[in-house]
Amino acid sequence: MTSRPAPLLSNLTVLSLEQATTLPFLTQRLARDGARVIRVEAPGRGDPNRYVGRNHVGEDGMASYFLPNNCGKQAITLNLADAEGRALLHALIARLPVDIFATNNRVSSYAKLGIDYESLKAIRPDLIWVGVSGFGPEHDEAAYDPVLQARAGWMELTGEPGGTPLVFGLPMVDLGAAEHAYGAVMKALYRRAVTGEGSRIDVAMFRSAAAWMANPLMLTALGEEVTRRGNTHQFFAPVSVYPTRDGYVYVTVGNDRQWEAVTRLPGFESLAEPEYQRNAGRIADVERLNARLADCTRTLTTTELLAALNRIGVPVAKLNSLTDVLAEPLLKQALTRVKDPRSGTEVVLPPLAEVSDEGGVELAFPPRLGEHNAAIYGEVLGMSSQDLQALRERGTI
Repeated sequence: MTSRPAPLLSNLTVLSLEQATTLPFLTQRLARDGARVIRVEAPGRGDPNRYVGRNHVGEDGMASYFLPNNCGKQAITLNLADAEGRALLHALIARLPVDIFATNNRVSSYAKLGIDYESLKAIRPDLIWVGVSGFGPEHDEAAYDPVLQARAGWMELTGEPGGTPLVFGLPMVDLGAAEHAYGAVMKALYRRAVTGEGSRIDVAMFRSAAAWMANPLMLTALGEEVTRRGNTHQFFAPVSVYPTRDGYVYVTVGNDRQWEAVTRLPGFESLAEPEYQRNAGRIADVERLNARLADCTRTLTTTELLAALNRIGVPVAKLNSLTDVLAEPLLKQALTRVKDPRSGTEVVLPPLAEVSDEGGVELAFPPRLGEHNAAIYGEVLGMSSQDLQALRERGTI
């Protein structure tokens, strides 16, 4: 029997001054790749996300919204407003040793917390330093995901034509910035492997959001109007949500050959009109076309319509509930389940995007606030239980 290879990043240590969504999402990705991730939180209440959502665990500071992005991590508390706390952070960076330091604190707090790149680089010259902020290192505006969706033009593209602009259903600016940061970290690790040099990485969430707007921004610059289109597509038709006898499906006809195949289906023959043979003609009459197509689709059950369109190669999907997604055959066996040995609460995580045969990392349940203070301060800095108690009394940890 061949042994499973060690996870790719198992030799790396990440120290992360993190809260909210975007940075915890990034560092959890690194933890799933095998890195040792230690999240640093302020003493007292720590990350505000610990208190968002329902309390399935039965403990303060372990609410549901905090759980999925923090599996597989360790957690310590540290008061960086205090000089002793900053000295402890710097000692940890030197002695762990830390390969990657990450923060999503406000830019204006970097120097006063002792976490600015130059200070930490002086301790570890090959350190990879990651700062995630709303608008980059030269700007200190506060930013939350919906604010950035609005400013980057995403809400202009989301909603019904002529209707109220809408926020996307997921915090995609947060998640997208985390994915962009992940790619930047991989480049920095490669650079360090080749040159031995560390890196400073600044990820601006606003620029990250704008990076995904290449097509609409280019078209706008060329004078084309791009705005909300509901469930339809600006360039292809028919593309939308259509009713069935027992639900809804999303249908995307991407070319004239696919459309011709649709019009040959039993019950759809009335749609085979000359003006609809080419995509331009379908786009020109899209509202009436969609209404006529809906009259056809609602005569079939969802199962029947899925079978018919799949048979002729037209992309189609049932509109799954989230419960349906958990039961999807392509995902169900790949879900990661992380059980809390104390409460029995189980966190279910979707698989990573890449498909490989390496197997996943066995993740620990999300850490309690300061859960690993004794282990990390004791093992790394040689502190006794009396030392730790004195630090608690002084409000340092």
